[in-house]
Amino acid sequence: MSATLFIAVLFAAVFHASWNAVIKFGQDRFLGIAVMTIYSGLVSVPALFWTGLPDAATLKWLALSALFHIGYAVCLSRAYARGDLSQIYPVSRGCAPLLTTLFAITLFSEHLAWLSFAGIMLIVSGVILLAFNRRSPSHARAGLVYAIITAFFTACYTLSDGFGARSSSDPLTYIFWLFALNGWVMLILGFARYRHNFTRNFLRYSKPGLTGGILQIFSYGIVIWAMGQAPIMIIASLRETSVLFALLISAFFLKERLTQARIVAACIIVAGVIVIKLGS
Repeated sequence: MSATLFIAVLFAAVFHASWNAVIKFGQDRFLGIAVMTIYSGLVSVPALFWTGLPDAATLKWLALSALFHIGYAVCLSRAYARGDLSQIYPVSRGCAPLLTTLFAITLFSEHLAWLSFAGIMLIVSGVILLAFNRRSPSHARAGLVYAIITAFFTACYTLSDGFGARSSSDPLTYIFWLFALNGWVMLILGFARYRHNFTRNFLRYSKPGLTGGILQIFSYGIVIWAMGQAPIMIIASLRETSVLFALLISAFFLKERLTQARIVAACIIVAGVIVIKLGS
């Protein structure tokens, strides 16, 4: 993996942590995800006139990804409704690269160097340690179950988008069509769920929604582009360093206390990133 690609994915992780911080602007997590996704779709529409139609080979991956993103949004919002953000988020993100690796190896016969695999395991261990570093009522069984299901959908859309980008003659075409499609899907779901209140809520949260939508495009757009050039398993794991950046944001900007366990977990994640770089 080139240094440029490596650094780009780390920047994507920063953007991911940032839009997850923005999503806290309301009590309804599904509404927050919906507004951001719709805005990322709206921002992507003008680019469709430049990129043109997607390749026929990518249509099945776009359709699959849209379905997986619906499951992701529903389960993530339900997980947040039953558990604390600081612990649900690490569980859902920490399990995702592990599932992605298992699916890629068993279903698609992907291969991975042992050093890269060791780095993935370090990142997963560090992220999950962040989730279980203290006892809290947020460890409700239902919340954790939904967090794990969210990780399953994350692994599924990661693989579908990785192969979709590889099958496209231009990854940017796939990226912008994916965001536009997801925006339309979430618009339909939003109207179906909130009916007459959706337009009012959408306009109310327009500013944070637009900010989060743009961050979504950069965070996941970079990841899809990277998966077209490097092993999906490695990119998926590096992306989850977003949990580390979220920890740093909470410590330096929100003034939250860094516990010893969190510092240890952060060191494990950094070690995993270094090992992945050495192995690639």
